[in-house]
Amino acid sequence: MSRVSRNIDRYDVIFDDPNLVANAGLILVGTLIKRLGLEALINEWVQLDRTRPGAASPGRKVLTMVCAILAGATHIDHVNVLRAGATQRVLPFRVMAPSTIGTFLRCFTFGHVRQLDAVADRVLQRAWHLGAGPGEEPLVIDVDSTIAEVHGKHKQGAAYGYTKQLGYHPLLATRAGTGEIVHARMRKGSAGSGRGVVRFVNETVARLRRCGATGQVTLRADSGFWSWKLVDTLDRHGVLWSITVTQNQAIKTAVAAIPEDAWVDIDYTIGGKAQVAETAYTTGRGNKARTVRLVVRRTRLTGKQAQLFPDWRHHAS
Repeated sequence: MSRVSRNIDRYDVIFDDPNLVANAGLILVGTLIKRLGLEALINEWVQLDRTRPGAASPGRKVLTMVCAILAGATHIDHVNVLRAGATQRVLPFRVMAPSTIGTFLRCFTFGHVRQLDAVADRVLQRAWHLGAGPGEEPLVIDVDSTIAEVHGKHKQGAAYGYTKQLGYHPLLATRAGTGEIVHARMRKGSAGSGRGVVRFVNETVARLRRCGATGQVTLRADSGFWSWKLVDTLDRHGVLWSITVTQNQAIKTAVAAIPEDAWVDIDYTIGGKAQVAETAYTTGRGNKARTVRLVVRRTRLTGKQAQLFPDWRHHAS
């Protein structure tokens, strides 16, 4: 370490030992990249216009971005983090420069994004076939949306949504227990929570089956995704479901009809009390009537805080 001044902000730290590796945790990532054959897989499925600069060897460029993001990169210039010290030695591909990555990304269209989606499908297949998959065991999938905030109003598709933040509003399907993302779909920032969810679920279930998940699949989602169209889709696929319903008057009436002795205490919340019960919910009339099982959880605060919020709050699914 060379001291420039007494001000700590002016210290310049330099490591000259060739054996030091920044972001050594990338060793695990590099091992997975090699075992799963990712570079060759990307080169096979991502086909860019070879007459444009930056179109060749997409595998090493995609992997450069992925590893840079894992190392904390937030923009293209941060790709240089992979070129520091001996980091390149632990990665099984040639790390590309930020300028090369920028040229590469300018070649992309929506079709190329779908090609990367096909790569993700086959990566999951390879990983699960090597033993990471559920096989015949039951599988629970959580479907939800998230907010990906961006800075800069010229980003294509970025818009303001219900959070009042500028960004995107992608859909994610994650495996409960492991947290691995099994499917994702980018959407505009102004997209409603349930927009495109039926097609998304169709694609997710098809991917799970291709990847070797032969056991019972259960899908969970919040009230933003509640619709009979989604329920019918899940029933057609033989997928069990637990979806929070919107609190309309019919639901409130059904919940209010649950007798007090039907509620069972559960260990759910700190500093409060929680109970669960179930009932049946019928909607429609005549031949169009439908009855489903309604599981209701109610919670309330205890102690001094209960004076401010004494009533039960109900959550039905």
